[in-house]
Amino acid sequence: MDQYCVLGNPVEHSKSPWIHARFAQLTGQQLEYGKQLIALDGFDAAIEAFRAAGGKGCNITVPFKFQAAPLATTLTERARLAQACNTLRFDAGGAVYADNTDGVGLVNDIQGNAGVTIAGCELLLIGAGGAAAGVLGPLVEARPKRIVVTNRTLDKAQSLVERHAALAREHGVGLSAAALDEVGGPFDIVVNATASSLSGAGIPVADGVLKPGTLAVDMMYGPAADGFMAWARAHGAVPRDGLGMLVEQAAEAFQVFRGVRPPSARVLAELRAGLD
Repeated sequence: MDQYCVLGNPVEHSKSPWIHARFAQLTGQQLEYGKQLIALDGFDAAIEAFRAAGGKGCNITVPFKFQAAPLATTLTERARLAQACNTLRFDAGGAVYADNTDGVGLVNDIQGNAGVTIAGCELLLIGAGGAAAGVLGPLVEARPKRIVVTNRTLDKAQSLVERHAALAREHGVGLSAAALDEVGGPFDIVVNATASSLSGAGIPVADGVLKPGTLAVDMMYGPAADGFMAWARAHGAVPRDGLGMLVEQAAEAFQVFRGVRPPSARVLAELRAGLD
């Protein structure tokens, strides 16, 4: 049976094995999907061993997404812009197809599951690390009116914006970087790509970025998203965690692996029901 897995450190908490197994059941695909905890200095060796054992593909989670991209013989444009990837497919002849499905997963969750149209909106992206880099390209391609990227270190936000400037011009999107205390607002959509809740830090931007009805998305889920979601709710915004993004990015990866689109909305509903 074809073998797939998620590799990371930590990885024990990962819901990817359950999600991909459910996708396989619902689409009639025969595969096995596991998880591997790998040493922080052992990424290349783990990939080589998995391929040597006949592995067909894997998902990459923290902190290895930046190490995965250089392994590719084919790198998607969105992965190139992110300079990171979360999906590797091992093809015949030693070819490696690499993609980053995080951004399209976020876009699909916002528009398909939350029912909010990104086109023409004002959007704030908080953070400029790997999580933000993985989603900015697909957010631009969804054609909001404007995206502001803000980060504790402004230079990182400016670098991320510069890397996506040509894509933004192509899609007619205003794209800029701003310091945390200079973002303005309010915005129609606010996306938190930092680990502020997880680290116990306060919300890094002013309350004025929100208005009644703003969709406020934390890319994390479970207790890690609680602080951000409570803040959003207290200011009349509509809070959303990253569980939908998790399922949607997995659906995109499953299609890369198998060429079949799984019923992501159904699996998301089942996953939420199981966590309640």
